[in-house]
Amino acid sequence: MPARSAKRHHPGRWIAAILLVFLALVAAAGVSGAKLYSDARKVQSHEQQALSTLSAVVNLTNSSDSNDSGTTSDDLQQRLDAAKQETTAANDITHGTLWNIASHIPVIGDDITTVQGMTSVTNELIGGPLPKFVDVLTSLQNGQLNTDDGGFNLQPILDKRTDIADADKALQEQVRVYRNLPGGHIGIVNDAYEAGGKQLTSLADTVDRVSNAFQMLPDFLGSDQPRTYALMAMTTSEARSSGGLVGSVGVVTTDNGKVGIGDFHSDADYLAYGASTPTDDERRIFQEWGPLQMSFDIRDLAVYPDASRSAEGMREIWQRASWGADANLDGVIMADPVFLQELIGITGNVTLSDGTVLTGDNTAEFLLNTVYTKYPQEQQDTFFAQVAEQAVGSMFSNMTTGKLVKVSQIMGDMAQSRHFSLYAFDENTEKTIADAGFTASTPNSEEHPQVGVYVTQQNSSKMDWYVHRTSKVTLTSKNGDGSSTYHVMYTLTNTLDSNAATSLPDYIVGISQAGQPKTYGIEKMLFYAPAGGSMAEPTVSSDSTGTVTDSRQETLNGTKVYANVASVAPGQTVTYEFDVTTSVKAVSDLTVDQTPLGWVEKAE
Repeated sequence: MPARSAKRHHPGRWIAAILLVFLALVAAAGVSGAKLYSDARKVQSHEQQALSTLSAVVNLTNSSDSNDSGTTSDDLQQRLDAAKQETTAANDITHGTLWNIASHIPVIGDDITTVQGMTSVTNELIGGPLPKFVDVLTSLQNGQLNTDDGGFNLQPILDKRTDIADADKALQEQVRVYRNLPGGHIGIVNDAYEAGGKQLTSLADTVDRVSNAFQMLPDFLGSDQPRTYALMAMTTSEARSSGGLVGSVGVVTTDNGKVGIGDFHSDADYLAYGASTPTDDERRIFQEWGPLQMSFDIRDLAVYPDASRSAEGMREIWQRASWGADANLDGVIMADPVFLQELIGITGNVTLSDGTVLTGDNTAEFLLNTVYTKYPQEQQDTFFAQVAEQAVGSMFSNMTTGKLVKVSQIMGDMAQSRHFSLYAFDENTEKTIADAGFTASTPNSEEHPQVGVYVTQQNSSKMDWYVHRTSKVTLTSKNGDGSSTYHVMYTLTNTLDSNAATSLPDYIVGISQAGQPKTYGIEKMLFYAPAGGSMAEPTVSSDSTGTVTDSRQETLNGTKVYANVASVAPGQTVTYEFDVTTSVKAVSDLTVDQTPLGWVEKAE
């Protein structure tokens, strides 16, 4: 997937599909067809007039520079006012007497109701959340985002974070309204409804990402006091539940918007300072139960599925280190090469000391695979430090509105997929960070249900670059109590070409152990039910060619989990299948929270 600077959301496209919906309704209703047709044409005209304004909002949101959208604040406000008149007129038509009567006609009544709901949502967006969001962005354009010393001026964010939180809350409410519409029996109505849902969700996600960043960034960037973070550099080619093996740890300092990158120390430097202290459950599951026993030293700190536990382990070891004993640690940043790649896509290419140029397209593959075939281990750590220093160090320099939006989107997207995570030891600061979605945790929200799938590699190798994991979540029923049931398929595929494997070093393909030869992906799997919900024990699909052994039910720090070990040779797959039921409080669809891959995950 290309860097997010190229990503475009078009929230208005789905409205154009309404005309086709109306025409289908005219044909299907068979009642007052001429009047409905006339109404449909009027609605089409009103909605099309509103599209240009929505497009202008999108262009402003995605502009890479504060002045490249070509739209001024006053102009955009005038267009929003005009668009409001159009959407109000369209909404009035679809809620007129004829439409209300048609909404009670058997079968197609749901289709009429759905179209009415779609125009209502459009009208609410134009009348409330979008003007507030535009006001925030235009105020940033007109403000000063950079300080004289090259830092990021946090005051404009502090001034506007309540406003954008209000806009975000109102927009998310419209998403919930939309989701609760009945949908359509007529194919074209249902298709338009589904397409509209995707576009609305895209817009809502954009606003949510920016709003979350506004809530979190001032504390993270030291608006009230200087802060020191340990930047844990993870390689997901050797998977651990929360990310991957930690190869080195750097120091990130923030002070009123200015970011500094300090020295990196390799895992070898940290080994002399011992290991973290696991709970009895963690010791039993990750150390006593093999085939690979975790050491809980700096390399294995991401084995904990909750970032809070990884952070606690990092602080414990940090305080013993000669460079950390007298330096207070305010928090932890967990990052992998995919996060760095996404940053580089907007902050600019990085040239390594040997002349290699890393971009928003090749950074992850270089750091997760290529580097292991071409360079000695000590140089691998040096390269990661060089990339992190430049990419993270330039995140908040030379700030524009467009860059701020893109950094916010990247941080949010990467946190959601566990390529990036934050944890602060100050309780109030951590609450802000966690509430904004930047601290990775096992499923803990009943409203936004997730099933957790966490992977820890069980052979000393970098084979997880080749073990691809995909998921498919299918809604099977909406239950009478308000919960929903889904069928989940989760597949591991070893994509390594067995012939090509002969040319790879043992450092990548591993060593023969636990009865398995080199090139196998051997993964300890943990499965978590959604908060307030339940799941059946995973079964292995009959078309799987790999093997699953040692299945068991465990308790990990108070939570019941299913666990087993999967083995997949080159060309083999293992597919798990299981049913999941959400809490009755769920307001969004079930998603999968998983150990991050070596690339940006694409939704199924």
